[in-house]
Amino acid sequence: MTSIIASLLPPLVGCLLLLSGADKVARRSLRAQAARSALPRLLRDPGRAVRLLRATGVAELAVGVGLLVAPLASAPILGGALLGAGFLAYLVAAKLVAPDASCGCTASDTAPVGWYSFARAGAVALGAAVGTFADDAWWTVVGDRPLGSAATLLVGAAGLGWLMAAPEHRWLTPLRRLRLRLFGHPLTTGGAGTPVAASVELLERSLAWETVSPIIRSGLLEHWDEDGWRILHYAGAHRVGEQERPVSVLFALDVRSTGDGRSERVIRVGVVDRETEAVLTPDLVLTPDG
Repeated sequence: MTSIIASLLPPLVGCLLLLSGADKVARRSLRAQAARSALPRLLRDPGRAVRLLRATGVAELAVGVGLLVAPLASAPILGGALLGAGFLAYLVAAKLVAPDASCGCTASDTAPVGWYSFARAGAVALGAAVGTFADDAWWTVVGDRPLGSAATLLVGAAGLGWLMAAPEHRWLTPLRRLRLRLFGHPLTTGGAGTPVAASVELLERSLAWETVSPIIRSGLLEHWDEDGWRILHYAGAHRVGEQERPVSVLFALDVRSTGDGRSERVIRVGVVDRETEAVLTPDLVLTPDG
């Protein structure tokens, strides 16, 4: 069984890297994804953060292909182990420098770095490294021991897929949305309320978000409804000379906006210095956005 695991884990890691890398390389704009991560603060340059994210995607694709087509070669095994170790080092730095920032590993990953981010990076490093103990290529093992291989692939794919999906957003959020559809929103009457997840999705597809995303450094921190508006609060950083000052980025959405095209979309944006409470940019109203 040990030989099966050593032969099959590297190609599973390769598939994970191909999915993650393709998302970064194929995406036209990585600005919003990079802005949510700690890269702009670590590199002190949002443009450089986008380029590094794109280069990481290319490296993931190269290593992923290598682990699939040449699983016994030392280069892809070493490359996968180094990528995983690099991811772990980045996550530690991100947690120290920008604890509210997201991993930035995928476009849908908006929550702050969590245990599954470290587990995912560790799985990449360990999964590639165990390839050094493999005696045969994965296709040989699958042909010789199909039942054991099938069980290993199912368990491994399920575990890696769960980590790749970011449990909080790909598993729990859909279940919460299903509950809201079946039983209604517990805080509204008459079914007129809009779930917060729908407001966040609408916001992140808007021109308002694209305009301000370079200074955003966190996922959603808090939200509340007031006078017909839904307020979404994010943390950010505003560059002043060579330093970055912490700011609060506030989006106000019309509570009727659901992104279904049946209501006029209005989004207001405000950026407030946390220390002086000075408003740095005027409200921006988009009617409609995007």
